Amino acid sequence: MTYKPTIGLEIHTELKTNSKMFCSCKNNPDETRPNYNVCPICMAHPGTLPVANEEAIKEVIKTGLALNCEIAKESKFDRKNYFYPDLPKGYQISQYDQPLCGRGFLEVGDRNPLSPEALARRRIGITRIHLEEDTGSLAHPEGENYSLVNYNRAGVPLMELVTEPDITSGKEARKFAEELQLILRYLNVSDANMEKGQMRVEVNISVSKTEKFGTKVEIKNLNSFRVVEKAVDFEIARQTELLEAGEKVVQETRGWNDKKEITFSQREKEEAHDYRYFPEPDLPPMNFDEDFINKIKNEIMELPEQKRERFKKEFGLDENSIEFFITNKDLSEYYEKVVSEFEEWTREEESGEAHIKVSKLLANYLISDVKGLLGGAEFVEDDFKITPENFAEFVKMIYKGEISSKVAKMVLLEMFNTGKDPSDIVKENNWGQMKDDGELEKIVREVIEKNPKVVADFKAGKQNAMQFLVGQVMAVTRGTANPDKVRELLLKIL
Repeated sequence: MTYKPTIGLEIHTELKTNSKMFCSCKNNPDETRPNYNVCPICMAHPGTLPVANEEAIKEVIKTGLALNCEIAKESKFDRKNYFYPDLPKGYQISQYDQPLCGRGFLEVGDRNPLSPEALARRRIGITRIHLEEDTGSLAHPEGENYSLVNYNRAGVPLMELVTEPDITSGKEARKFAEELQLILRYLNVSDANMEKGQMRVEVNISVSKTEKFGTKVEIKNLNSFRVVEKAVDFEIARQTELLEAGEKVVQETRGWNDKKEITFSQREKEEAHDYRYFPEPDLPPMNFDEDFINKIKNEIMELPEQKRERFKKEFGLDENSIEFFITNKDLSEYYEKVVSEFEEWTREEESGEAHIKVSKLLANYLISDVKGLLGGAEFVEDDFKITPENFAEFVKMIYKGEISSKVAKMVLLEMFNTGKDPSDIVKENNWGQMKDDGELEKIVREVIEKNPKVVADFKAGKQNAMQFLVGQVMAVTRGTANPDKVRELLLKIL
């Protein structure tokens, strides 16, 4: 028998509230001045009392509803006792036995099962989602024998999601974390930027040949989806190798060395009783009625999975195109604004087929050409010079054959730089589709006369020669000729 991995995730996410969890200090992840957003409460001065941030509580409940969780009618905060320099109080206000959200699930996996690398769609169980406060952060000056503490992050609302041990591979762990990040962003409860530490993934993993779980190892502070996948796969191999050699796996906390791409031992793993949890005496228990929960539920807009289904049905896009728009939410909203500009004239053509065709054509230009013009920069509609109306007109001109694909690239570049109307650009540059068949035939004959060797190659059966001749005619006409018409004339004359 082979060793079967059992994997569960713990994912911490900083919430996108205006203020911290238990005080009115600003929650600003971009603050660069150390110990600037602090006050006596989040610095744990004697005599101060916490007040719970209602918005943070709502955001956790909203996340739980989006992840099919059971929402608690009664909940409370607890003290989690441990000492670390970035924990001002010497304990963390967290939740233990009455979390805000109970059992739920998230489906992950590839939607195209025919792909050779497809990951089967499966439902990953969620054990709980609870709310706590974040710690401060430590800085370790290079070459020095001391560390510095920055309390700007101390007290920031921190949501922790714990999965069931349902995950079986590094790829599945990565897919779960990626889909969760998308949902958090669609809900607007967190930016969930892993590079900024707004989303931190920890992995609990064991391997065993039997149904009984093996010895659990925790891997902490994984800061990218790539690292999550690599760390899980490495740890499966490491534990399997140990057991195959007759050695034991030690229950411990391990870190990830990105340069060597290995996990390394940090410390022995703590148990829950080590934290001496007890109810937080300075915060009252919380009670939620159905009206409160339903009001939050009604605020949930379209989620990624619902959007995938709709984009496939309404626009006929392939899986890759859909996934591009799902992960580029602002660009997908722009896409829909442009599509809405098509509706009036596509209703009059081809029984709805035109709508699907122009929707796909638009998607191709946004995914390839516009993405290239942005050069890796994030799409921001307010900074994008092409209005939805002008982009719709541009696509319509291509669809109706008023400009060639070569001219379309030149027009799009001019629109991107200036924001001008595509019709005006075509008119100013005389880039409209060439309509004089007599003039086009004359150009085709001239190209044939200038390229006798290529003509001979074509007559000898070399099909690439035809493509060369078409290209020559398109160059002479500056892309204004219809390529299909050019090919037709070349075949006729030759």
